[in-house]
Amino acid sequence: MTLIKSISGIRGTIGGQSGNNLTPLDIIQCCAAYGTWLLEKGNTPRVVIGRDARISGPMVYELAVNALLGLGIDVVDLHLSTTPTVEMAVTYENAGGGIIITASHNPKQWNALKFLNEKGEFISAQDGARILSIIEESEYNFAEVDVLGSRSSGAGHLQRHIDDILALDLVDADIVKAKNLKVVVDCINSTGALAFPPLLDALGVEYELLYDDLSGKFAHNPEPLPDHLSALMKHVQDNHYDLGISVDPDVDRLVFICEDGSMFGEEYTIVALADYILASTPGNTVSNLSSTQALKDVTLKHGGAYNAAAVGEVNVVTKMKETDAVFGGEGNGGVIYPALHYGRDAMVGTALFLSYMGTENKKASELRAALPDYHISKNKVQLGDDGNPDAVIQQMKDRYADLEKTDIDGLKLLFPGEWVHMRKSNTEPIIRIYAESSTADKADELAKRFVTEIESLV
Repeated sequence: MTLIKSISGIRGTIGGQSGNNLTPLDIIQCCAAYGTWLLEKGNTPRVVIGRDARISGPMVYELAVNALLGLGIDVVDLHLSTTPTVEMAVTYENAGGGIIITASHNPKQWNALKFLNEKGEFISAQDGARILSIIEESEYNFAEVDVLGSRSSGAGHLQRHIDDILALDLVDADIVKAKNLKVVVDCINSTGALAFPPLLDALGVEYELLYDDLSGKFAHNPEPLPDHLSALMKHVQDNHYDLGISVDPDVDRLVFICEDGSMFGEEYTIVALADYILASTPGNTVSNLSSTQALKDVTLKHGGAYNAAAVGEVNVVTKMKETDAVFGGEGNGGVIYPALHYGRDAMVGTALFLSYMGTENKKASELRAALPDYHISKNKVQLGDDGNPDAVIQQMKDRYADLEKTDIDGLKLLFPGEWVHMRKSNTEPIIRIYAESSTADKADELAKRFVTEIESLV
């Protein structure tokens, strides 16, 4: 069992001993630390809270809400919702921050507290470090009885989120309706089942929902990877759907299945949307260092500049703001479209992609075939409990001193037409190795070369 306290939030497995797992005591302490930070900052003492449908959600949710009420902070209660909706609701409510209770793609035994600032964006590393220090100090000043916080409903914010998506210039509901598209959505028995029906109804799309009972009992591993989506792929092909859609439990990652049952590719969600957006809105893009170079190719084709950020949504958003990017995201299906908000959002990604299909009058497989084609191989090297990943990566950096590289997050080495990225895990004594090339065999060969090199240093 595990409890991980990091600058990006608190996550862990339910049950067990406090301090080692995500127990009620840990939940209250961490939410009290967040609330204390918010009051220190002078932010509006109002916090928006929402959760995905996982089994532990109701327990974690009520503990979080009451920890904030006890500090004298008002709570706007979205209850079952999506991560992007909570983010947008922070700005709708002019709140001082937000908490999303979700372990995203992690299995059912996990849950997490993800903290937002007053912009509805994930807190900075500096703010995260301050919250961790408050947890360590364990000194909280709770409110007296006459000034306890109040709780109000956030009903209506999901529809407002959808309305804002539909109002975007590049979301064309008329074109989508004219295509008479049929889609199927794998909702993983979580809040995609709440978000997608009103969105697809508004877009005039015929649809079927799979795994939509909101029980949080995931029908398969909730990370939207090919190995976990075989049933969806078969369902698309057997029932002649135009598109399959898979989201994770909190609806911030988006993966498509082509009409022939093939994977569009999680890396290619942002590549396709960049091709659509940049054709009408020229500008710059950003993704993280471990994402496909196809985004760079598409960006350059449209006359923009591409920049890479360290892995992590907050890092991508920071780089997007620095470079005035019109689009960005992460290769795990994380779409960030700042014309709506600075957060990964599977709902706006779906609306944009359906508009892309309608505008181009092409099948999903045809859109995929027109994009640059690369393949990524993902590997890791176990270092042992006493291993030093920083020292190993520094040795690799010295070994390749003359090669073009980036070291803002581990080490990424750039070769003609291919790359390899080595970075340490934040939770295990391992080094992750991602390699990309023009074919799967070449990517595997490149990755294995560096696995062998690193193993020789351990």
